[in-house]
Amino acid sequence: MAAAVGDDRAEGGLRARPRLAVAAAAVLLVATLFLALGVGAVAIGPLSVIDAIAAAVGLPGAGDGSTAIEQSILMNVRVPRVMLGLLGGAALALTGVLMQGFFRNPLADPALIGVSAGGALGAVCMIVLGAAFMQGLSQAASVFALPTAAFLGSLGACAVVFVLARQDGIVSVTTMLLCGIAVNAMAGAGIGFLSFMADDAQLRDLTFWSLGSLGAASWWQIQAVGPALIAILIAAPFLTMGLNALLLGDAEALHLGYRVERLKIAILLLTCVGAGAVVAMCGVIGFIGLIAPHMSRLIVGPDHRYVMPLAALLGAALLTGADIVARTAVSPAELPIGVLTALIGGPVFLWLLRQRRGSGFHA
Repeated sequence: MAAAVGDDRAEGGLRARPRLAVAAAAVLLVATLFLALGVGAVAIGPLSVIDAIAAAVGLPGAGDGSTAIEQSILMNVRVPRVMLGLLGGAALALTGVLMQGFFRNPLADPALIGVSAGGALGAVCMIVLGAAFMQGLSQAASVFALPTAAFLGSLGACAVVFVLARQDGIVSVTTMLLCGIAVNAMAGAGIGFLSFMADDAQLRDLTFWSLGSLGAASWWQIQAVGPALIAILIAAPFLTMGLNALLLGDAEALHLGYRVERLKIAILLLTCVGAGAVVAMCGVIGFIGLIAPHMSRLIVGPDHRYVMPLAALLGAALLTGADIVARTAVSPAELPIGVLTALIGGPVFLWLLRQRRGSGFHA
């Protein structure tokens, strides 16, 4: 009886740890959110932030605790930027979880199948070759031209990798990995050639975009990609049990009753849409899709039911926190956020690898 009680307590402790981790990550995200909304050229206190947002949504009695300038700064600049960071960071983290489960490898991320490189190539083509095309568009249409080209580039790269890796109705993980390497190399060559052709103004746009930024965040961006990113956040958790089964191998997952090929297609589709949408709006941002899932597995173990929510919260907090540093470290200038995520993510990832050295991949 005592042993049974001890086992129950141990099992309850194992179940409580992921919940505590998710709760702690949620608290971290809320703190990061208020910091991101309050920090900047004009400092805004937490109570003023709450009052300004309450006034914007029309709550009665709100608006007296914040000035009109604070309300304008928050609703026109900081809130769209923070929302894009939250949605983008969570989407990158979830697509990283999907890719690591798909390849059964902690080194996998969305860039592995050409999402980032394809998006970058699409954007560079529009910057360098599409100048005349964009001049013939209306102002509203020209605003959407660059992100649309980047999104189509991401989807195109994923489609090429998927078609080449699929044979007789079966997607080969090994072939997909090799195809992703080839597509990344070809996209990199195309970007290099177009960079050689670009003039000085185009090179500045190309360089800043390729390094990632949330600086152009606006409400139209939220309206454009918000539904797609929210759909990823809703749909990805439905794949948790399938991902758990894939960890055992394709044959074992098939014997457990999962339609493995359909599951793989769903994973790839969500990854392409989620990562492609982020690349289209924010440029190329690395390491979020690699670090957040890896940290989550170290904290809560391999079960994707816990890894997914924790990774989404950590990814949102990481990207929002990196954006705070990007826009304040060298104010009034702004650092490319991709530089920061690489500077922070590289050493952190090396430390994580050292922590797991010799343990293998069990997630």
